[in-house]
Amino acid sequence: MWLLTAIGSAFLFGLAGWWMKVSQMKGGSTRMLLIGLYGAGAAGFGIHAAFEGRLNDVLQPGVWLAGILIGAGSAWGNALFMKALQYGPASLTSPLTNLNIVFVVAMATFWYDEPLGLMQTVGIVMLLLAVVLIAYKRKEPLSIKEKRWFIIVGLAIVMFALRNGGLKVTDELGLSSAPILFVAYALSLLWFLIPSKEQRERASDRIGLQLGLAAGVFSYGGLQLYAYAISTGQANLAAPIFATNSLVVAIGSILFYKERLTMLQWAAFLFLLAGLIVIKL
Repeated sequence: MWLLTAIGSAFLFGLAGWWMKVSQMKGGSTRMLLIGLYGAGAAGFGIHAAFEGRLNDVLQPGVWLAGILIGAGSAWGNALFMKALQYGPASLTSPLTNLNIVFVVAMATFWYDEPLGLMQTVGIVMLLLAVVLIAYKRKEPLSIKEKRWFIIVGLAIVMFALRNGGLKVTDELGLSSAPILFVAYALSLLWFLIPSKEQRERASDRIGLQLGLAAGVFSYGGLQLYAYAISTGQANLAAPIFATNSLVVAIGSILFYKERLTMLQWAAFLFLLAGLIVIKL
């Protein structure tokens, strides 16, 4: 059951990424996109926590501490990732920021003693190869001229590790995920509500906000399923599966924007399928 949940988390979180791409293609405001995303996400987690009868958990200091760390990982991770794309190619930026999954796998395996057999290790490697290959773009130069790119990417890896690994830590501490993610998304929303110098038009604001709200709904669904997957299964297996959410964006780009993939990117889909099969063995 946890395997289907992990796959579902990757699919839903990938749909969040898809609506973010649509906003970018339509010229939507990045700031308004993130406001919509974290606004809808916070509402989703708040309703989920209330439905579980755990909304009062937001009064606990431990929930706030976890929410601050995971919220910083989510908000600053996304902000740093977008900044890194200004200084370096997506072909390197995307797979390197996904290296945070390696830290989550290592933590779950060596710190929390989750079992990891040979076939499961092979499956994880295949999934990581899928994540790396799907970001490859033949036309992009792979040289990095801006030294600040290395610092930004390094910080983004740490931030995303806080988000993805933090949910494993809080689960081990017996804390419910919904109140924590409600705090995390609410704080992220407040962060992006701070006025910026971004030059925008009303049309770009509207596009960004509308598609951000759609992205937020799927972001809530994806992260909530991910939290459930690591609580009922193994984080060292669920985390690499969750990282393949970027392949959903690739599929959408093929279907709706007629983007043509390279042979390496088609190989990414084969590694995805093979990795999931091997992990299940």
